[in-house]
Amino acid sequence: MNTTIWWIRRDLRLSDNQALHAALTQSRYVLPVFVLDPALWHSGHAGDKRRAFLLDGLRALDADLHERGSRLIVRHGRPEDELARLRAETGAETVFAEADVSPYARRRDGRVATHLPLRLVGGLTVHPPEAVRKRNGGVYTVYTPYSRAWRTLPLPDAQELLAAPEIIPTPPDIRNVGLPNTPVLPESVPFLPGEVEAQRRLWDFVADGIAGYATRRDLMAQAGTSGLSPYLRFGMLSARQAVVAASNVRDGAQSGAEVWLGELIWREFYMSVLYHFLNVRRESFRENLRNIQWDNDADAFRAWQEGRTGYPVVDAGMRQLLAAGWMHNRARMIVASFLTKHLLIDWRWGERHFMQHLVDGDPAANNGGWQWSAGTGTDAAPYFRIFNPILQGEKYDPQGDYVRQWVPELAQVPLAHLHHPWTMPDAVQREAGCVIGVDYPAPIVEHSWARQRALAVYKKARG
Repeated sequence: MNTTIWWIRRDLRLSDNQALHAALTQSRYVLPVFVLDPALWHSGHAGDKRRAFLLDGLRALDADLHERGSRLIVRHGRPEDELARLRAETGAETVFAEADVSPYARRRDGRVATHLPLRLVGGLTVHPPEAVRKRNGGVYTVYTPYSRAWRTLPLPDAQELLAAPEIIPTPPDIRNVGLPNTPVLPESVPFLPGEVEAQRRLWDFVADGIAGYATRRDLMAQAGTSGLSPYLRFGMLSARQAVVAASNVRDGAQSGAEVWLGELIWREFYMSVLYHFLNVRRESFRENLRNIQWDNDADAFRAWQEGRTGYPVVDAGMRQLLAAGWMHNRARMIVASFLTKHLLIDWRWGERHFMQHLVDGDPAANNGGWQWSAGTGTDAAPYFRIFNPILQGEKYDPQGDYVRQWVPELAQVPLAHLHHPWTMPDAVQREAGCVIGVDYPAPIVEHSWARQRALAVYKKARG
């Protein structure tokens, strides 16, 4: 072959990129192409922070390509149309791309493959969904046996990771329409896009953070997580490299590395669920919980969105999401449980809100997390598990630093009252400058009553 197209979707990297490697080994010239698909760009599940993070990531990739004698070619339109035009312009013989699992991605790739020689390769996950099966060929719907089966399959080692190519030959005269100038990534988003930053974060985490990961990852005020989810979301870091890094940890840090590896396997588990059960984006996985009588109070939903529920740890998480485009994973579970169980609002409302604001918003992980919290998913929390937001705050934000950072009107509230400020005596409220109902809202729902209501509604749906 003389020319191939490397169709970039969720693999914004040069290191360990199997689609790029396949394109280079098959041809003399490679065209790195990103098609700005209006169906995704204007989707109701897209948000400006994630769009901006993607754009800056593509600019960083373009700079890396220029260092290797190449450049990013951008087209706007339906992928099947734009790739066909590019093939006609260049005579490209094959399109290489990294396989994806979402229902839209698979429909899109099916349309492209109908008209073009599309070859999909691995890279989104370590083990593709088809590879992790029961002995009888069935699909795993529970994480623990899935994890066991996943671990029995051969894992990559450092020698198998593909180095970034030194040269990527690309013809100079290919039309490029460029990237939009907006949206712009706000400074409040704590993630610098690009492969270089992804590599830096990975090695900093392995060197300094992974040893304490098992004990610190749930503490919301601490930087105890890897901070790599946006980079895995857009493939600025390969899943294989992350697993290799976790597998090679030594010197007493193995317990933290083992827990982190488990989280990487959760990512692949949710990819597998979405791949095999396309309906989970539209309805509850558990058939007996598809008829829950949601309350769906619009005012309560708006209070939850804006961080005005009167429960400090819930409000802190929601305000972090709005400002940073990210939320601590423990906070994600707390706010999701609160929305679905305390407020009886359909988990799909929360799933959509998260996708509109999360920089790392991933269709599989976000859906899996929401259905887990709602108790409606494959390997879900039992329907009767209802997080107490007061106890969750006291346990995972014991000094109140997370709440004070994101809910500044509570900054002077004594720790003894911080996670339930409505219990402050009037004099303490005035002294703290936080009068409940004036400076900070009273709880929009009472925990014990909401818990009993949720149990009754779920029981009725199950029956």
